[in-house]
Amino acid sequence: MESSLESIGTLQYVLDRYSKIWSWKISGARAVSMISRLIPEAWYGEKEDEVIVSDSAENVKQIKMMMERYPIDILSKHAWQRKIIDIRAPKPAIKPIKHNLKRARAGEQFRGKLLNFQKEGLDFLLKSSGNALLADEMGLGKTVETLAYVATDKQTFPVLVVAPLVTLNNWEREIAKFLKKKSKNGRISESKTPSVAMIRTGKREDLPESDIYLINYELLFKRRADLEALGIRTIVCDEVHNLRSKTTQKYKAVKKLAAADSVLYRIGLSGTPIYNRGSEIWPIIDIIHPGLLGTFKEFCEYFCYVNEKGKAIVLENKRTSLRNQLLKHIMLRRKKSDVLKELKDKVRYKEVIASDTDYYVEELKKIWARLEADRKSDSPSSKSSSYQRAIQSERQVAGIAKLPHVINFVKNIMEIEESVVVFCHHKAIHRLLHQSLQEFSPVSIIGGQSDSVRQDQIDSFQRGESKLMIAGLRAGNVGINLTRAKYVLFAELDWSPAIHRQAEDRLHRIGQKNTVFAYYLIGAGTLDDHVADILVDKSYEIDEIMDDTAEEFENKTKAEMILAQIQDKIRSK
Repeated sequence: MESSLESIGTLQYVLDRYSKIWSWKISGARAVSMISRLIPEAWYGEKEDEVIVSDSAENVKQIKMMMERYPIDILSKHAWQRKIIDIRAPKPAIKPIKHNLKRARAGEQFRGKLLNFQKEGLDFLLKSSGNALLADEMGLGKTVETLAYVATDKQTFPVLVVAPLVTLNNWEREIAKFLKKKSKNGRISESKTPSVAMIRTGKREDLPESDIYLINYELLFKRRADLEALGIRTIVCDEVHNLRSKTTQKYKAVKKLAAADSVLYRIGLSGTPIYNRGSEIWPIIDIIHPGLLGTFKEFCEYFCYVNEKGKAIVLENKRTSLRNQLLKHIMLRRKKSDVLKELKDKVRYKEVIASDTDYYVEELKKIWARLEADRKSDSPSSKSSSYQRAIQSERQVAGIAKLPHVINFVKNIMEIEESVVVFCHHKAIHRLLHQSLQEFSPVSIIGGQSDSVRQDQIDSFQRGESKLMIAGLRAGNVGINLTRAKYVLFAELDWSPAIHRQAEDRLHRIGQKNTVFAYYLIGAGTLDDHVADILVDKSYEIDEIMDDTAEEFENKTKAEMILAQIQDKIRSK
C-alpha cells in the first residue's frame, strides 16, 4: 500500500445500461488506467475516467489485487463483501496422505552414515522401485539419499546424473565421499570409488565405459545419441524443475532417454519442483511416471483452468487432490521443521531503506517511452519481449537507486563481525557492491566463473577467510553450502519465489546451528514493496500443492501489475 492514504478512485456494483448485466464500475483516472491494463476487456463507461468490468470471479480477483496496493473507495460494500466470499473456493475435505516409512539400511556399497529421516527417504525410494520425485526442502540431503539408493537396489549401474552445470563438481565430490567401488564379480573395494565420466562438451563421440556419467542439462540434447548407446539403468535429474517446460530440447532429450528399454529407475530431485504455476509439475511426472496424470490435455481438463494468457493454473479446489495424488504414488515431500527439530528457524524481514527517487522516476520515464514505442509493433512476440525488457529494466533501476543505502546496511551488519551473504540479480549491481565493499575482502559467486574458481570462493567463505560473500541470485542459488553465515541479504529481488527460497536455503540447511535471518531490502519510493509482497509472502498456488497450506489468490498477473504501477508512478509524480 502507498504511504499516502488518498483514494485513487471508486468501485461500485451497477447494472450496465447497455449489456443489462450486473457489473463493476470503476471511476478515477489512476484506477481506470491500472485496471484497464490488468483487465483489457474492460468497457468504456459513460464518463471519461470510468470503465465497466464484467462481474466474473477472475475480474474480482484482479480488482482485489489492485485494491491491496492502492486505496479505493468502495461504494457497494455489501455486494463487494459477498463477492469476495464467493471467490474463496472451499477446501475439499480430503485426508492427507501419510507415508509409513521405515529406517532402511543402506547397501554395502554405501559409505557414510544416514540420519534417521534420510533412512526413511531411502525406504521411500526402495518402495517406489526407484521411480520417484524427492521433493524435500532444500538442505535435507536428497543427493545422499539418492546415492544410498543406487548403492542398495539391484542393477542400478550405470547411472546418468543430469544436473545444472554448477552442481556437477559437487556430485563428483559426493560420489567419492559416499560410494565404494563394486567390481563386476560383486566384490566391494573399500579404498576405491566408482568410475565417473564428466561430459563437458557437446561434440559427438563415443563415451568411455563408466559407472556414473555426469552431464548438464544444456549438453543433453547434443549428446543424447551417445548416451543412448550406454545401456543406462538409472537416470537422476537433479534440480528437476529444469524440465518444467515440455517444449524445451532438454525435456525432449530426457523424455527420450528415460523411455529406453535399459532404464529401470528414474529419480527427480528438487525442493522447488514448481517455480511459478502448478501445471509445471506435469512434464516432470510425465518423465518419472508416464501416464500417472494422464496426457497434458487430460491433466488440464481435470485440474486446471486456462487464464487469459493461455497459462494452465491449477484450480484452488483441486490442489489438495493433486498433492495427494502425487504423495500417494510418486512424491516424498518433507519440510525442515518436520524432520530437523534441532535446526533453528528461518526468519524473513522486509527492511525498507532509502533510495534516490528522483533518479528512479527519471529512468522510469525512459523505460516507459521505450515501451510505448515498442508496443506499436504488430508482432505479439515483439510486444511480449518489450514487456520483459521493461520489467527487467525497472528492476535494475530500482537496484541502482537504493545501492548506496544497501551498502550502508551491509556495513552495519558487518560491524557485528558475523559472516554475511549478499544476493543480487544484475551483474552491474554485483560489480558495484564488490567495489564498494572492498574493505571486507569479499568473495564472489557470479555467472561465468570456472568451477575451480567458484569452489575456491565457497571454500574460502566456509573456512572463515572472508566474512562477506556477494553472490548472483541465479548463479549462487543451487549446489552450494554457505552455512558459515546466518545473515542473508537480498540487495535485489528476482521474480520467481523459488529462486529466493533456494538462495535462503544455501544457509538454512543441515550443518546450520543458528537461526537464519533473511533481509529483503526494499527501496522506498520504488516498486520493490509490491515485488516483495509476491516473494516474501507464500507463493499461493505452489505452497498449496506442495505443502497443503492454503492461501486465497494465485500470483499470476505480477507483470501486468508492475507495468501498471510503473505508468501510475510516472503520471503521479
